[in-house]
Amino acid sequence: MKQNKLKLRCTEDYAVLYWDKPAAAPKGAEYTVSLNGEVIGRTDKTHFTIEGLPYGSTYRLEVASGSYCVGVETLQFGKEKRRVNVTAAPYFCKGDGKTLNTDNLQRAINDCRADDILYFPAGDYLTGALQLHSDLEIYLSKGAVLQGTANINDYSPRIPSRFEGMEMRCYSSLLNAGRLDHTKGSGCHNIIVRGKGTICGGGQVLAKKIIEDERARIKSFLDDNEELVKSCENDDTIPGRVRPRLVNLSNCENVWFSGITFKSSPAWTFHMVYCDNIQTDHCVFESEGVWNGDGWDPDSSTNCTLFASEFHTGDDAVAIKSGKNPEGNEIGRPCAHIKVFDCRIGYGHGICIGSEMSGGVEDVQIWDCDFANSLYGIEIKATPKRGGYVRGVTVRDCTAPRVILHSVSYNDDGEPAPEPPKFSHCWFEGLTLTGRTLDHDHIWQDAAPIEIVGFDCHGGEIEDITFKDITITRESAELKLGLCSGVNLYNVTLSKPSPSGEGVPAGPDEGRVDPGNP
Repeated sequence: MKQNKLKLRCTEDYAVLYWDKPAAAPKGAEYTVSLNGEVIGRTDKTHFTIEGLPYGSTYRLEVASGSYCVGVETLQFGKEKRRVNVTAAPYFCKGDGKTLNTDNLQRAINDCRADDILYFPAGDYLTGALQLHSDLEIYLSKGAVLQGTANINDYSPRIPSRFEGMEMRCYSSLLNAGRLDHTKGSGCHNIIVRGKGTICGGGQVLAKKIIEDERARIKSFLDDNEELVKSCENDDTIPGRVRPRLVNLSNCENVWFSGITFKSSPAWTFHMVYCDNIQTDHCVFESEGVWNGDGWDPDSSTNCTLFASEFHTGDDAVAIKSGKNPEGNEIGRPCAHIKVFDCRIGYGHGICIGSEMSGGVEDVQIWDCDFANSLYGIEIKATPKRGGYVRGVTVRDCTAPRVILHSVSYNDDGEPAPEPPKFSHCWFEGLTLTGRTLDHDHIWQDAAPIEIVGFDCHGGEIEDITFKDITITRESAELKLGLCSGVNLYNVTLSKPSPSGEGVPAGPDEGRVDPGNP
């Protein structure tokens, strides 16, 4: 049997590896990790962290599940790097939460070489926007906070960016890397940001300041386009599109964030556009109370991987995007080869594909996640104008309130594509669907655990969707299906909640949906 190739990220004495979940692996499968033939750990996760071994060491790394070899790889730690303390000479940054450190921090970043680590000891480092560069490693120690200000001027100049599917000039984010250009590939590469510290933005306070400033700046445009303004989600939609993210990666390649807590972005938290090979692991995303407070947003990007992370977000925990009509159709850069696993949502909308997906989305793999405490669970969405496609989505062994593939009406400005969006070839297996959603007021509401409703136009049907081994943990539940074809349900079981709150399988004739094409 062909072995999976282990995926590795490592620096001088710290390595994180992961592997694709084997097709035959059941829930709770255990894996054994060995170095040079000696077992160093066992885990029921599809990832493992190794640290504290000698600098520059080389090992034969093997992962097995029972008698099955998952993969073999060579682990090569890097050489010891020179630690550059940002509080020492010649930078003298202050972690007092009062001193503005932007200029000194930017100078330290500019000076940092490939064989250095820019080190932040515990402290609260107040700063404006910072620009990262290739071959850079930053370490935030426990208690270190990179704290963005709430001053608009600290996020100038505006830079080429993309927000809600449209390229435009937005305020610089707190951390920026690369320069946006959809005609080119990577222009910035090999960045590591890791540790146990926090990157914190100006949050909703900064967002409101920017929205009001932009509203005044474009007042004539807004006055002349009242119908456009009315078609938007709210009056803040258009002026709000210039808000910065917390972390903005544009045309970047080989970027790794590990162990970081992200807090209080003024909009989306972690946004990567036209990027390749981005890994985010063991992170926490906190943006409750932030409008458009998405967590992790790969946008027309490829080979992006997220795992072992937790979300408490004001919007989608994960939002996979590829541009908005008509610009997204014309640019035509899809989001592809996206992996999300071993993640948990404490609060948020859920994991979403769209609604800006005009450039296409394909090969999304999700496994071993807990999305129970979310509003939408697992959602694929678009407006009828979008065009583009979503295909090749596989979700395994997850818990969620519901699975939704449907049309939405918001963010619907822009000229329509010549064809409606096409959702197809999606596989959902081993899911537990609660049919209970956690709304914006943190109140539980009943919902249909499966909803598949296509676009009410020629060619707008949703096609080839399979559900297998699904458990619904509600005494009664309605499945909503419409404008779709080739929807197959195999072994969908209704479970009655037990007194302890856990599901008990229903009887053999109760709550079971026969296989077929509704």
